[in-house]
Amino acid sequence: MSPSPTWGLVATIKAPTKDILNFVAHHLDLGAHRVHVYLDAANPQAEAALRAHPKCRVILCDDDYWHRRRRKGRPDRHQPRQSLNATHCLNKRPQVDWLAHIDVDEFLWPASPLPEQLAALPEDTLSARIRPIEALAPDPADPPAAGTHWFKSCALLQMPRREQTNAIYPTYGPHLNGGFLSHVAGKVFVRTGLPDISLRIHNAFRDKVMDDAPAELPDTHLCHLHAPSWEDWQAAYRFRLEQGSYRDSLKPAPQPGGGGLNMHALFRMIEDEGGETALRRFYDEVCVASPALRARLAAHGALHSIPLALDEKRQKHFAGFV
Repeated sequence: MSPSPTWGLVATIKAPTKDILNFVAHHLDLGAHRVHVYLDAANPQAEAALRAHPKCRVILCDDDYWHRRRRKGRPDRHQPRQSLNATHCLNKRPQVDWLAHIDVDEFLWPASPLPEQLAALPEDTLSARIRPIEALAPDPADPPAAGTHWFKSCALLQMPRREQTNAIYPTYGPHLNGGFLSHVAGKVFVRTGLPDISLRIHNAFRDKVMDDAPAELPDTHLCHLHAPSWEDWQAAYRFRLEQGSYRDSLKPAPQPGGGGLNMHALFRMIEDEGGETALRRFYDEVCVASPALRARLAAHGALHSIPLALDEKRQKHFAGFV
């Protein structure tokens, strides 16, 4: 591997053109050598923009693609489609030394250049984990600067995380994992060019065995725009409840002695008690960057202000399209 390794991304995406190009432009601006986009649905405008950029690679995952890839055709659930596409990219032509598998609403934010961080990893490292921070919705009465987002983080270890979560989120903390609505596991970079490697949503596998001790990249955040506004959250809520990150099969937040509700059960309970009004109360306490919530987060070192400047980057890299 070169002393300054190259890095890139693979993502399976079904999203508006603006969101796709925001995602790609941000990572091109960071220095990604390749961005591989597997379009989960036809999007001619986004596809044209990506094909016009020398560092982008795009595959339309239509019926022909899935019948070539799998005898049974397109998997019904999006999670297997993401994993199959990421592994396909990894094993074909990733064209980089390190490949990260992330989603369209996730944005890497390194404190130092990523090639330096990756070059510093031990030579036997298979994968390296990037920990998430989750977006807060702007408080209409006290918004951040243009292009800037507030994010929350959580403690890495479970016992400090449980104490922190209960203190920061007084009503719903006991039911939440770090105060996050989505994953706390993060995503991984995987070293390319090795045999028998596959990717899932949060982990890399060698010979079908999970790399259960990946290295850490503590100088890089994974900025997750999971619920950046009430409207965005509601637009995705029912799908996530049935098939996505709030589905009933997922584990609950860790609790001393076990037990607790998973996100599916929590949201069902909230809706049963008060419908959309109760869901809005939950969202306002847990997800809106009110001065009170920001103060509690800051007291625990869990508040982050990130100037993503996505509109500016999109216009820079894809000026002729959006």
